[in-house]
Amino acid sequence: MAGLVNNLLILFLVFQNSCLGFRSPLSVFKRYKDTTRSLSNECLGSNRPVISLGLSDFALDVRMPGVTPKQSDTYLCMSLPLLVDDEAYVVDFKPHASMDTVHHMLLFGCNEPSSTESYWDCDEGTCKDKSNILYAWARNAPPTRLPKGVGFRVGGETGSKYFVLQVHYGDISAFRDKHKDCSGVTLHLTRQKQPLIAGMYLMMSVNTVIPPGEKVVDADIACHYKRFPMHLFAYRVHTHRLGKVVSGYRVRNGQWTLIGRQSPQLPQAFYPVEHPVDVHFDDILAARCVFSGEGRTTETHIGGTANDEMCNFYIMYYMEAKHAVSYMTCTQNANPEMFRNIPQEANIPILVESDMLKMTHGHHEESKDADKSSLLQQPKREEEEVLDQDFHIEEVVDWPGLNLKLGQVSGLAVDPENNLVIFHRGDHVWDENSFDNKFVYQQRGVGPIEQNTILVLNPSNAQLLHSMGKNLFYLPHGLSIDKNGNYWVTDVALHQVFKLGADDKEPLLILGTALQPGGDKNHFCQPTDVAVDPITGSIYVSDGYCNSRIVRFSPNGLYIQQWGEETSLDGAKPGQFHIPHSLALIPDFSQLCVADRENGRIQCFRLETGEFIREIKHNSFGRELFAISYVRGGLLFAVNGMPYPGETEPVQGFVMNFSTGEIIDTFSPIRKTFEMPHDIVASEDKTVFVGDVHARTVWKFTSTEKMEHRSVKKAGIEVQEVKETIIETSLKNNPESKEPLKKEEKQHVVQQASTRVSFVLITTLLVIPVVVLLAILVFIRWRKTAVYGADAEHKLDSSSGRILGRLRGKGGGGLNLGNFFASHKGYSRKGFDRLSTEGSDQEKDEDDGTDSEEEYSAPPPPPAPSSS
Repeated sequence: MAGLVNNLLILFLVFQNSCLGFRSPLSVFKRYKDTTRSLSNECLGSNRPVISLGLSDFALDVRMPGVTPKQSDTYLCMSLPLLVDDEAYVVDFKPHASMDTVHHMLLFGCNEPSSTESYWDCDEGTCKDKSNILYAWARNAPPTRLPKGVGFRVGGETGSKYFVLQVHYGDISAFRDKHKDCSGVTLHLTRQKQPLIAGMYLMMSVNTVIPPGEKVVDADIACHYKRFPMHLFAYRVHTHRLGKVVSGYRVRNGQWTLIGRQSPQLPQAFYPVEHPVDVHFDDILAARCVFSGEGRTTETHIGGTANDEMCNFYIMYYMEAKHAVSYMTCTQNANPEMFRNIPQEANIPILVESDMLKMTHGHHEESKDADKSSLLQQPKREEEEVLDQDFHIEEVVDWPGLNLKLGQVSGLAVDPENNLVIFHRGDHVWDENSFDNKFVYQQRGVGPIEQNTILVLNPSNAQLLHSMGKNLFYLPHGLSIDKNGNYWVTDVALHQVFKLGADDKEPLLILGTALQPGGDKNHFCQPTDVAVDPITGSIYVSDGYCNSRIVRFSPNGLYIQQWGEETSLDGAKPGQFHIPHSLALIPDFSQLCVADRENGRIQCFRLETGEFIREIKHNSFGRELFAISYVRGGLLFAVNGMPYPGETEPVQGFVMNFSTGEIIDTFSPIRKTFEMPHDIVASEDKTVFVGDVHARTVWKFTSTEKMEHRSVKKAGIEVQEVKETIIETSLKNNPESKEPLKKEEKQHVVQQASTRVSFVLITTLLVIPVVVLLAILVFIRWRKTAVYGADAEHKLDSSSGRILGRLRGKGGGGLNLGNFFASHKGYSRKGFDRLSTEGSDQEKDEDDGTDSEEEYSAPPPPPAPSSS
């Protein structure tokens, strides 16, 4: 009877895995979490570790045989033979453990375990021969299932004959009740030959040292790949408490392609590689772990205890069976210089939501009795921004796109080739005559826009690469581009959403009913924007000026759900909108964020359910927030609207850390000024474009270092020169920069006071000898006049004239005061006169421009007609 029950339980677990699939471990985490706690603290007691699942499939239960660790940071191992002689393939892993008792588990494959005991201390080793890592688990990670046709090869002539389970019990306070632990993993195996063989590539830092109190410490790993092609399909990150973010990349011809990036404080499962990545001969595999030593009082090294650290990036891959290698490692940094070009996202922490963090860590507090001073303290919110980056945005002043002849610019996007795509209204305008009070378009008789409304530009030189969209639209509004390069646009006059191929003249899909406003499943009312989920293909529409909702459709346009309502009279509540104007899909967090325009805020929701998650709102937004754009890695960009009369918040762009919602930087243009910035888009390299519906133009901005210090020598004196690379207007509007500015202003005041004191002192030194000399001359003249009479007076006049003339720099030869005083022993001219390499004795202050900066101010643009 017990065997039958066990069979049914294993069948249920395997069936559950097959239903959950491999798509997203986080999406099934909550369901899995409910079952782990009971499984981790009691043994099933099966005498049949091999359980048949049909003609060719079977399950193998690899569990600790009821152990009670005696001290923290104990590593225990156990082994189980494959029990079948034929070649088999592991296609599924089901963990049974809880972080309350287990820090992490590793499953190895080998031919000879280090011990024949039922379990042993892993200090004796895991295997006597070469071992391969097949699976890893930590932090309450959910199950892992391999793609169809892929399996880890075991048994037979070349595969492993034994499985060895290693369990790390970090903190044993959960064992105060002396219970026995049976943590482990259930394997689903098949005898059916798999065409693709899975393997594990482990990237691991072995010599990283984290100084106490150090905010950011990077651990870099890189190796050249020298084997047959492999295809990467899953990744896992692992650190201990100090890890902030771990990222892995393939580097080919200098181009960095993301394999995976995750917070090690989230469930340490194997996550699917979002976009397929293949690795060929001579590619480079690179990884970076970012740590923080804040809260530690001593150095932290790589090691096996909970108070040590680890930096591991696991990659699951598959290869053709004839070339398959089951396990590879990389523990070096073959090219440290190349990490200067690592994408900025590698140093941006990933948000760990409080509810997820609680579930990840369980209710048990790790190492309660440990030295509290050695534990990582929670960083301050202002320190959760872009780690180790001095991020600032300023206008690219030589970008010619500002001079393009455009209509009202309503939408911007970046295509898969990083080209800029502009959606504009040609010769049509949206003004007070465009709609009646029922939102019906009133200018249908004019016909659609005859110009191409979609323009594809080279982002570097604004050269037109492609154009389309003539005679299709009346009043263009939103634009987005999916991962396949299709254009998704909205037309507020037609009340419709269109999907267009990049080279197609006719729409591939149309949502809504032409020229008919409404609020049901088949109608929109002035829809504003579209976002398409790159994983599921779901379509999200913000609707709009006269509806207050987000509508979700299937990839082929079938209605799924909607959420949102009008803003209450007593204030905006979560899930309420007053013109949902712009959408940004956040794949890193499975969220959809909405620029709630007239409420001056950003609202974020869960993609699958529409559940409200958070609000981002700042006083500097003012009353209106028009558009948002997200860059994978954690940066959120936005633009606000013009201030209302009597309000002072300037119209500007914002850079925010999505994890914290805090503003990192603000920016505004130098050439022209923002009038009504309507849309914003940022590319992966952090280049930002802003389209203005009133100014009818597009600005380009890029990131730059905030300040560059360099030393120069001039006339033998070293001068510290500060090269400013920040636009003054942006600095004034940057709330993060106020303290540095105050310090600079204070230093400037001190320098000015010092300069005034120096000037007074120098003037006094100059005037005293002149006065003394004049007094001597007057005295001599008086004496000689008294002695020689008028004839002597005449001679003195010409003599004193020549002397005074020389003092003024006139007359033959000229007298250089600097040289004059320098001729006296012990005098130094340093700090007295201006640095001069020519030795000229005339300084033309009125012509000297070295102490001033010419500030370019473009003439104000002519007033534009009012439109929305």
